[in-house]
Formats: sequence, structure tokens, C-alpha cells
Amino acid sequence: MQNHAECGDTMAVAEIDLKGEVCPYTFVKTKLKLEELEIGDELVALYDHAPAVENVPRSLRNEGHKILGIKEIGDHLWQVRIQKV
Repeated sequence: MQNHAECGDTMAVAEIDLKGEVCPYTFVKTKLKLEELEIGDELVALYDHAPAVENVPRSLRNEGHKILGIKEIGDHLWQVRIQKV
């Protein structure tokens, strides 16, 4: 986990690699990782299962978390940045 200062506060950035996982495990494992973090921390998740790129962010928004960004970083590989709220 990396720490960096943002506006004087320390925010942790965690990563989870879920390549090879499919729904619903992508959501379950992402949610479990978020539970380990503090409010305001950021989680960077990697998915190679296309439905997860739509389903996981939608489900996390429904739970109140912020999706900071979604980008394709390779052939069938996406990075989703999530902020725990």
C-alpha cells in the first residue's frame, strides 16, 4: 500500500489484481478489500472480465462508494479506481 499526501491528509492507495476472476467474485473480492481500508482511501482494481467493468462500479456506487475512473490499460484489461466512502 502506498501513502501520499493530499491537501495535508494522508490517503492510502491499495491495489487488487482480479485478473482471471469472473462475476460475482469480482464484486465480492473488491468489496472485501474495501472493508480493509479507511474512509477516503483509494482502491485500484484490475479486471479482465468485461462484465465486471460495468457491474462492479455500478454495485459499488449503489453502496455509496465513489468511482474515480475506469480505463482500459491493455487488451481486455481494465483499471477501476474506487474511493471508499
